[in-house]
Amino acid sequence: MKKQIVFLSLLVGVLGYSQENSKAKTSEKQIEEVTFKKTKKAVEQKADRTIFDFSEQPNLNTGTALEGIKKLPGLMNSELTGMAYQGKPLAVYMDGRPLNITSKELNAFLEGLPASSIDRIEVITNPGAEYPATGGGAIMNIITSRSAKSYLTATYSGSYSFSNYDKYRNKTNQSILLNSKNKWFGWQLNTGMNYRESIDNSIIDDISNISSDGIYRGYFVRTALSFDLGQDRLLLNYNLNHNNGDVDSRSFGSLARMNYHQQDASKTKRLRQEGVITYQKRFDDAGKKLDFKLSYVNSNNDFEQDNLFFVSGGVSSTLPKYVTSSDAKMAEFSVNYSQDINLLDRGKLILGGLYERLDYDTEASGIRNLDYQRQTLSSFAELQTTKGKFDFILGVRGEDYDISGVTYNAQRGTYDDLKAFRRYKVFPNASVQYNVNKMVNVALNYNKKITLPSISSLNPNASDYTNGSFRNTGNAFLQPTIYDNVGFKVSAFNYLFLSYDLGFVRDIVSQRVTRQGDVVSMINANIPYHRIHDIAMGFPIPLDIFKKPMKEIMRANPDKMNFLYFVTAYNLQDMPDVKDKPLWYFNTNGQILLPKDIKLNINYTFIPRGAGYYYFTSDSPMSHQLDLTLSKKFMKDRLSVSLFAEDIFNTNYGNFYSRAQVPNVRIYMKEDTRIFGISVNYKIPTKNKLAKENPNLLLENKKEESGGGLISK
Repeated sequence: MKKQIVFLSLLVGVLGYSQENSKAKTSEKQIEEVTFKKTKKAVEQKADRTIFDFSEQPNLNTGTALEGIKKLPGLMNSELTGMAYQGKPLAVYMDGRPLNITSKELNAFLEGLPASSIDRIEVITNPGAEYPATGGGAIMNIITSRSAKSYLTATYSGSYSFSNYDKYRNKTNQSILLNSKNKWFGWQLNTGMNYRESIDNSIIDDISNISSDGIYRGYFVRTALSFDLGQDRLLLNYNLNHNNGDVDSRSFGSLARMNYHQQDASKTKRLRQEGVITYQKRFDDAGKKLDFKLSYVNSNNDFEQDNLFFVSGGVSSTLPKYVTSSDAKMAEFSVNYSQDINLLDRGKLILGGLYERLDYDTEASGIRNLDYQRQTLSSFAELQTTKGKFDFILGVRGEDYDISGVTYNAQRGTYDDLKAFRRYKVFPNASVQYNVNKMVNVALNYNKKITLPSISSLNPNASDYTNGSFRNTGNAFLQPTIYDNVGFKVSAFNYLFLSYDLGFVRDIVSQRVTRQGDVVSMINANIPYHRIHDIAMGFPIPLDIFKKPMKEIMRANPDKMNFLYFVTAYNLQDMPDVKDKPLWYFNTNGQILLPKDIKLNINYTFIPRGAGYYYFTSDSPMSHQLDLTLSKKFMKDRLSVSLFAEDIFNTNYGNFYSRAQVPNVRIYMKEDTRIFGISVNYKIPTKNKLAKENPNLLLENKKEESGGGLISK
């Protein structure tokens, strides 16, 4: 309690300090150097995507990457929804490449990265033909790249936070970014570590009560080398992420009509390594580009659960140790060519191809129980053109799939073949945008996409805590999901938008929770067919509207304004076997500029109770959280300090029931979401003010900044 009082006193003190009037220095006038700096837009709406800046938003770039992402307007992330945007499931990419991991592993991965390592995030709601059709309904592309300069630069980022429930638990992450460039090559190194203590409590029906107290550690290394070969460039990237966790779990409940109590110690180890080689061929014609990219990813997950004691019916015993592992190897080779063409007012043609190979196997207690192979060969063509105030995109992508494998049947002691998926499918996309003026546009789009089951959702083993009355496993027999998406969107001044999306979906993957006797099972399953309705609206309210003329407000930099930004979304999962209420999402993001150049950011999210999401219905607000961030820059903006508090009123928890069967299974989940912390970013100064920035190194594949893939004017 003392820590919380001290932290809240510090917040109040900063607010009080900011209210003091600055004394004007009138004794001397001095002409100082004037620096013109381009400020990034906090939010940018484009025809096919919404871009959120992280680099200059203190409310987002404090703490871990996961904490920052959760604050994005329209973003949902929970055990129930996974990572979703306005109700649409997201395929998560990093620097243009898919991570291909499940929600829980994704959370652990993002907890290990500092938010300050993210430059921006693109939520692509209408992926074009140049993106793999496996993007499904929408893609979140996390871009971590920075620019290199012709001198050594270094940036330190660090944060510390704590929670206080039954005891104090600490979180910290530290990282450093180094980059430089000389006449031969450029290089970047971003490395860091993290440490996190957390608690997770859950109650499953009346048969299982689980409390897990965990300590998690991790480190990451992201490296890049860039070589200029005449007009061409060669990029080499190597990325490593390592995370491990030690969890002490205590559970009690009912099993076989007898009360039990048990304690377990589990260990998790995850290692992901990635290597990328990119060759960028450039021509005298600046509108012509040719890129070759080869990448390889190796991801290993190990989990073991050691039972310390088990007491049932007054009899003590020890359960066998449970050990599982998985290994995934994925290789990709792609070719992309683009060229400006004379079509209508102007145009661009983009062609490309991709070969992908995935090998995935799992083991449980020394027995290999899944051997899965997938290879994809694809090609695409996309035409972008402009006529007057209209922008057009027409694309098509063809993908040939060969998916097969075997899984171990423990009951019969035999290996069964998985249902093979060998098909060639065509995925068209089209969009038209009418630009009323430079700041207002109307867009209509269509695309057909597919989502392949993530490798972790295929894992037949439990890779997380399980006990005698609760089991959570994957499903090796999952089939791909097919989407037909139609969308309409009106955007104005980057922040104001209204959109409607309709998705016709076959075989989407959803969790089903069922109960037999005293055993609750959670497994992934395909839903044969359903429709998804999404309506979303975002609108800002400048708080200076009563003090300044509207023309002045429209020209002002949003970073220098007081405003409230409201985002509301409506999501309805229309399934044939379950009729449920829609999910309503409300988010308010506010910025208040205080004296002394102190900035207060407010983020409030609310999803009312009764919301339906596939086979689940919430019995309490699905999300209810208020976050505050106070930030200030010092030393000519080289030092940024932020104080932050998340879920101040401790109102965020999960309480829902599964409608996969009658009677319904009820689940309650609560994590230590209320945290207080401080973060620091420090840029080591340099005397070479004339040095120029060079292109991105960590990001080798950048989408043209031309209105979401449309030809810029």
